[in-house]
This record gives sequence, C-alpha cells and structure tokens, in this order.
Amino acid sequence: MKKLCLLFFVLVLLGTVSAMAQTITGRVVSEGDNEPLPGVAVLEKGTNHGAATDFDGNYTFNLQNPDGAVLVFSFMGYETQEVSVDGRTSIDVVLKSNNIAVDEVVVTALGIKREAKTLTYSSQQVDGDEMMKARDINFMGSLSGKTAGLEIRKSTSGAGGSTRTVLRGSKSLTMSGDPLYVIDGVPMVNNKGGQSGMWGGTDEGDGLSQINPDDIESVSVLKGATAAILYGSAGANGVVIINTKKGKDGATSVSFSSAGLFESIISEPKLQYRYGSEGGAAESWSYTKGNYDNKFVDDFFETGYNLVNTLSVSSGNGKQSTYFSYGNTSAGGVVPNNSYQKHNITFKESTKFLEDKISLSSSVMLATERTKNRNTGGYYLNPLTGLYLFPRSGATPWDGTSGAQDFSYFKENYQYFDTDRNMYTQNWFVDNDSQSNPYWLINKQPKEDLTKRVIASLTLEYQIAKNLKFQARGSYDYSVKSFEQKFYAGGNTTNIGTNGRWNYKKFEDKQAYADGIFTYNNDFGDISLTAIAGASYQQSVFGDGVSVDNGVKTLLYPNEFYFHNMPDNVEIESTYGGKIIKEGAFANIQLGYKNLLFLDLSGRNDWSSTLALTGNQSYFYPSVGLSGILSQMVKLPDFVDFAKVRASASQVNNEIPWGKILVLDKINSVTNGIDKNTIVPFTDAKPEQLVTYEAGTDWRFLNGRLGFDFSYYYIVSTNQALLRNLESSEQYESYTQTYYNAGKIVNQGVELVLNATPVKTNNFTWNSTVNFSRNKNKVKELDPQDPEKYQDFGSSEGYVARVYSGGSIGDIYGIKFRRNDAGQIMLDDAGKPLKTASNDLQYLGNLDPKFSLGWNNSFNYKQFSLGFLVNAKIGGKAFSQTESILDGYGVSERTAAARDKGYVEINGIQGTANVTQVDPQTYYSTVGGRNGVAEAYVYDRTNIRLSQVSLSYDFDVEALKLPIKNASFSLIGNNLFFLYKKAPFDPEMSMSTDMNSQSLDNFNVPATRTYGFNLKVTF
Repeated sequence: MKKLCLLFFVLVLLGTVSAMAQTITGRVVSEGDNEPLPGVAVLEKGTNHGAATDFDGNYTFNLQNPDGAVLVFSFMGYETQEVSVDGRTSIDVVLKSNNIAVDEVVVTALGIKREAKTLTYSSQQVDGDEMMKARDINFMGSLSGKTAGLEIRKSTSGAGGSTRTVLRGSKSLTMSGDPLYVIDGVPMVNNKGGQSGMWGGTDEGDGLSQINPDDIESVSVLKGATAAILYGSAGANGVVIINTKKGKDGATSVSFSSAGLFESIISEPKLQYRYGSEGGAAESWSYTKGNYDNKFVDDFFETGYNLVNTLSVSSGNGKQSTYFSYGNTSAGGVVPNNSYQKHNITFKESTKFLEDKISLSSSVMLATERTKNRNTGGYYLNPLTGLYLFPRSGATPWDGTSGAQDFSYFKENYQYFDTDRNMYTQNWFVDNDSQSNPYWLINKQPKEDLTKRVIASLTLEYQIAKNLKFQARGSYDYSVKSFEQKFYAGGNTTNIGTNGRWNYKKFEDKQAYADGIFTYNNDFGDISLTAIAGASYQQSVFGDGVSVDNGVKTLLYPNEFYFHNMPDNVEIESTYGGKIIKEGAFANIQLGYKNLLFLDLSGRNDWSSTLALTGNQSYFYPSVGLSGILSQMVKLPDFVDFAKVRASASQVNNEIPWGKILVLDKINSVTNGIDKNTIVPFTDAKPEQLVTYEAGTDWRFLNGRLGFDFSYYYIVSTNQALLRNLESSEQYESYTQTYYNAGKIVNQGVELVLNATPVKTNNFTWNSTVNFSRNKNKVKELDPQDPEKYQDFGSSEGYVARVYSGGSIGDIYGIKFRRNDAGQIMLDDAGKPLKTASNDLQYLGNLDPKFSLGWNNSFNYKQFSLGFLVNAKIGGKAFSQTESILDGYGVSERTAAARDKGYVEINGIQGTANVTQVDPQTYYSTVGGRNGVAEAYVYDRTNIRLSQVSLSYDFDVEALKLPIKNASFSLIGNNLFFLYKKAPFDPEMSMSTDMNSQSLDNFNVPATRTYGFNLKVTF
C-alpha cells in the first residue's frame, strides 16, 4: 500500500483534563507499509475529549474516565477503529485504508512528498503495477489513457522507437513541447536523435526507452507550470516524475519476472491483386483481370516479439536498505531484420547514521541499448514502398532473366552479380527515388545504433532539528551514442553514390546536476507552516561528437566504410549541440489554517548561460495557489466524504536555445574556407513566457465508492523566437535573416477524472476510472507587424503543416479540388479533375482531436484479476500520403473496385456539362500520386480501440505449500482491435515524433497488436 496521509491535523481537544486522569501513549501507523500517520484523531468514546497524533504518528492522551474507557481512532481515508484501554498505558494501532484516498501522499516537484489534498494544482499518479500491465518497451506508452491531459504518440519505426509526449497542448512554435522527466527528484536527459521524414531518415530512439520499467515504483504527472515551477524553465511543459523502487525493511526478498509478448499487423492498407500492369509499366493500371499472387505483402511481415526478464533483490533493517536489479529485453519488429537488445543494472543503497539524523542514499543505473534496422519512413529507402507498389502482374528483373517475374523471385534473388563491376548489385526492375527491392534494403543497407548510459546520484539528508531538515543531492547523467548505416554499392543511384554511401555519427550527452534544499515544518496553533528554500546548479553538454555522410558523393572504393574512404569533398562535421549552465534559487511556502485552508506561494530565479549575450540571462517566475477543504468548512450531505476546491496562477519562462542566439560560421572542407553565418546575432532575445491559470475541484462520495476531479486551465504563451528574412535595405555583411520575439498562443481546456467502485463484496470488486480531456489551441497573434505571416513546420508534396495568426498549431494545408460555386469538381478538356495550385495551399483541417477519453477497469474475484482499457480520440484530422501514392500506382483496392465498376462516380462539371462518371485511371492518376489532391486523403481521426486487456491469477502459495512468498501469472493483450475507426491507418501512430508528423502516414509500418504472458515470483 502506498504511503498515505501527511499533515492532516484534526483539532479535537475539547474540555479539560482532570487531576486524576490516566495518561495513555502510543503510535498509529498505516497497514501494509507501517508508515506513521500524523493527524489521526484520538477520541475518548462518549466524550468530546481528544488528541491528535504528531508528525511521527505518536500521541499522548489523558483519560477523563479510566474505568471502561474506549479510545476511538479515526482518520479520513481509513477505517475507524475502537480500542478498549483495559488499564493499559501504551496502545499502538494499525489503521486500515477504506479506499477513500483523499489524503494520498503524492510526489511533487523536487521529489517532495505532500498530501494530495493540500495541492493547489492538478496531478495524477500511476503505480508501477498498473503500468506493467502493458509491458511496453518504452514505459511512457503504458501511460496512454491513464492520465487526463497527457497525449502520447509512438513512432512507427519498430522495436526501440521513440515517443512524443505533450501535456495540455502545444505551447510553442519553435521549442520542444516535451515535459521534463525526473528520476527520484533529479532531472534526466531525454534527447532524441534523428527522426524519419518525408524523404527518409531514421528514428534513433530516445532516452526514456533506456529506463527499466520493472524498476519503476510509480509515475507522478505534474501537468501545469504551477506544479513544476520549482524546476524552473525546464518544467514549463509539465513534469513526469519517475519514482523508482528501493530496498524495503524486512527479510531479503528476491523477485523474478518474465514476460513474453508477440506482435502482429492489424491495420495495413487495403491493396488489390487482380489488375496488373501493361507494357512493362511500373504502375498496375491494366483493365484486364488476372490471377496474381495476393500473399506477398502479408508474407513480408514477420511476427514481432518482446521478451523481458528481470531479477531484483531487496533488503532492509531500519538502518540500511539495498536494492539491486538486472533486466534484459530482447525484441524484434514485424519488419525483417529489425531487432532490439537492452541490458539494465540498477543498484541503490541507503544508510542512516547518528540516531537516524543523517541518511545517505546512492543510486547507479546502467543501460546498454542496441537497435538494428529501425524502419525508414517516407519515400526514400523505405522497404514498404517497393513492397506495396510492385506491379501485380510481375516485372522483368535486371539480372537478365527473361519475362515478367512475380515478387517471390525478387525476394529470393534480391541481388545479382554484375560482371562489369565485379560485385553484387540490386536486382529490381526500375531505378527511381520512390522504390527499391525491399529485401535489398533490409539486407544491404543495414543500420545499427548503440547507446551506453549511466545515471548516478547521491543524496544526503540531515535532520537538523525536529522541524528542520537539509537535503543535498548530486547526479551525473552520461550517455554515448553511435549510429551507423552502410549503403552498399549497386542500390538506388538517386540517393546513393556509385560506390556506396556511409552515414556515421557518434556523440555524447552529459548532464551534471546538484541542489541543496532546506525544509521546515511546524504548527503555530491553528496555523501549519511548510517552508522550502534551496538552490540548484545544472551543466549540460548535448551532442558532443562527429558526423559524416557522403550522400550521393561516391566513396573512393566500393563498400569500404571508414573515414579515409570518404571523398575529399565530404565534410566531417561536429555534432556539438551546445553547453548550457543554469543556476537557480527557489523557495516555497505553504500555510495551512485548521487543516482546511492552504495557501501555496512559490518563486524561482534562474540564471541561464544561453541568454548571457542578451542581458536577459536572469529571470524570475512566481506562482500562487489556494485550496480549501469544503467538506470541513460547511455541512454537506452525509453521502459526501470529501470536497475540495483549488485555484492557482503562475508565470514561467523558457529560455531560447543557444543556437538561435549566436549562429556560428562553418568550416567548408570542400573549399577549405569558411561558410559565413547568414543570421544576425539575436542579442536582444527574451525567453518565451508562459502564464498559467488553473482552477479545479475534487469530490469523494459514498465512503470512497465514487469521486471526481475536475480541472480548468488557461495558458498564454508569448515571446516566440521567430525567423524572418531581412529586407534588402536591412541586409549587411553576410546577414540576410534575423530572429525576433513575437507571437501569442493560448491553450485552454478541461480535464475530468472520474473514479468509481460500482461493485464491492467480500470476494468481488469492480473499480473503474474515466480520464477525459479537451484542449483548444489558438494562435492569437503571430506577428503584429505582418498579419499575413505564417509559420511552416514541415511539408510534403501537396501538403504542409502551417500556422497563421488566428489559426491553431496542428492546422494542415494542401491541394484541393477546384470547384464551382455549386461545389462541383471542375474537369479539364481531357476529363481530368482540376486542382488548386501548389503555391496556393488551402486549409484542410486540424490534426489534434477535439477530446480524448480513457476508460480503465479492473475486476477482482478472489485470486483472479481482469482489467481492460478503452482509449478514444474524438475529432481531428489525419492525412495519408501512402493512400495517395497507392491510388496513383493503381494498387489500392479502391482503384480495382472502380475498374470493376467501370468508372469513378463524382459530382463534376466539364465546361457547362455535368459529369457523374470519370475513367478510373484518369481520375486516380490525377488525384493520387505525388502532388495529388491532398483533400481526397484527409480522414477523420476519430478512433476508439480496446487498448489493453489483462487477466491475472495470484497463486495461493500457502495452500500449494510452495517455498515462495507469492507468485502471479498474467495473460496480456495490447491494442487488440478498433471498435471504431474511419482512417485507413492507425492515426495515433506517427511517422516520427516531430510536431509536424503527427497523424501523418507516409508508408509507415502498420499498427500492430501484442499478446502474451507475464510471470512474477517472489522468494
């Protein structure tokens, strides 16, 4: 059972103590974890005479009537207990939870634990057991649908891919929207490498996947800037606090868990296999049906797997505790040759000295992560383009084999020996930038990335006095990452030099962090005071290394991949991402009145090296919050257990990356000269500013059987760092562009968490939680001097993610049909649909959902537990470049259905004549393909899915007489099927985690379902 209930002081001392009173002393703790419970009401039954436990759960009580006296111990969130005194002078009590949980202790900023009821902002906590139901490689995927306001998107790059996390909407046009990740109170590095794009590229993972999910005790999500203000600008987008396991008091415990999950495709494109090509064309636009292979696409994909084994040891004796774990993860994706290996070692030690006044804790986490052949997204060098587009009637291979061959031939003979070059080259039928032999790509363009990481921390706590504590922490987060991809000669010459291509980079990320914090707690009559004051220092170095990629500039010698084989006109670049030093001083005061009204004041000042040249390197941000326990202020109906209201306001700044302040010149190794920077130094830069207002209420009913938590927020973001071109009169030296501060973005929304226990008996319990959120984003102002200015985030052929003043982040623009005033599609003289110009893109919609919903349920019957999670995204748009290309090539099922019918039915007009039928090839060759009509491939993003199902059984080890403490076995299923979906792909999967690639399909790996088991045994 989690730690519950700190600082809930109930003042019940009424009456006087008689001279003959008997004194009783004792201690009150919670069942399960034996944690002391401060503020427990101790009442002599039949009187108004009482006392309350202190901070350590101790109490002293003077009986008025010793004969037959009965003490009543009561505490909100626990079952009331009556104890007969029977002449005793010492009575210790263990209270059981009654599941109301209004006094739950949560981990807040800087790792400080506080009662949830005292918080003036919204937060949610998910325990490790709940997260482990999903068994996701990247633990953040396990939070989807379990926290209101948390948007989690996974890339489609296969095993080891990265995730994108956004809390309460996108707040910046130029900065990352990721929250800060904190491990045991200390910030961690979560840098992402490269990402897939429209024209290729590879997702290189992120730092979160290197954490062992089995080490996680719980995850706390601090959603707003008010909650995270003590972390400074790093917490501007919210904070995800990862609380890891530690040694527990008692006999040494050894736990072993083993999970095996398997993965299969559930949402691949609908393709046709009955119409082939004509005249050796690459497209399948024949109108004659044939009997062609209809299994080669399905046969390409493999059954993926994820095997996880973890061994942990925990021990403690009150003075010293130890925790050790080793974890091993082995996974393979559905695309052949995609694999993932991870090893984790964690060691934590804690010791107390000097009568428990001093405690010293240390932690070391080691991780090694190796990923091979994450899938490439986009058009280029993606095996799925050649797989999907292959002519259905076959093609003539380059190896000299006569006649058209089906796909299986190219699978078995993906390369052939070129006698002219005396080497093996790709065996395919067409040399263009849109497709290659899939088996050549996965075998002869291997890529591998390797990450080694260590996170070490040391914490010293000193109880200076009863009410005063000092804590000092230090941590060092170091990782070294290498990435290599070899492109063997003989492949697609559009993207690869004649002798091959080598892409290699290796870099380091380093972050040192230290802080010192004083904490003071005391009561002054009806007033309680908690004060925190401290300072922090952080030094970060990102991307310190080298990178080389010869692209289409050929290697000196074919298929030799090392630096000295690079041509002279290829630059070996530094990947240095910058060094940042940030110093901060912070303070927080929480005042409580009669344990029913709480005022929270916070402030922090940062000094950031990134703004050292601007004069704005020092900036202060404050916050204020107020919460009140209505259920203790006014008389409410008996069915109301607890009621609370809260409100807060905060201001936080987000410093601009150093690379925008002073863009450096570059060495040109081709000319042996200097490429001058063209952007004016941004010496008057101001940090982005976020002002947040939040209000909410929390209610519990029917003895904890029903409850809800509602939040409303309003966030204003200003001082965006935007780039503009200089007018010719403004240009000087080499400068043609400049950054400037402008823009105003507003996010406002609501979050609702509904908890219920509809059924509860001795043997059966049903718990249900609904997480609902709605966010509305609006760019109120982009550039006050240029109302027509817009900001592009990324584009494809006929499509762009673009924001205008008055629009919203997530808006998409693209090519549309040209229509007359009556809405009819206009056709040219050849019967082809007309479309808008590529330089006049039209609004297509917004990618963000109107609201999100997660419904989580658990059913417990004796030793069985059944759980399921339904996730829903309602509204928003999704765009598929894949479907456009499939139509253009004539391989989609809709193009075959149109040929079966003989025409495409439209509401069109040609000149003055109405047109209702268009030839399928004429229509889809115009509307589909590259630079087609994007409007035709925009879909409703709405989808409802069964995200998770688990069935567990806890073995009765005593009845079975097994030599173990406990054991459980679970069957697991994730992303099992869609209850509703309009898009032809999974709109919650993204080509990459970049902001411009959300709900965008460009030959993404199809969505998958996973199913398997989990076994856990404790000795």
